[in-house]
Amino acid sequence: MKILGMGVPELLIILVVILLIFGPKNLPKLGSALGKTVKNLREGMGAGEKDVEEAADEEVVEEVIEVE
Repeated sequence: MKILGMGVPELLIILVVILLIFGPKNLPKLGSALGKTVKNLREGMGAGEKDVEEAADEEVVEEVIEVE
């Protein structure tokens, strides 16, 4: 099974190194911060897509008004 081009042994080595660097007490804080960051990134990307959709809808409305 490959995740991001890495196999299970590589992922386990990375996890062990992270555990050694941050320690078991700080891992929940690290995970929480990482989760919040990913959530904010997804919300930001979603907001950009909504803006594009709204702009496209406004252009369609303007075209319909001009045709009438």
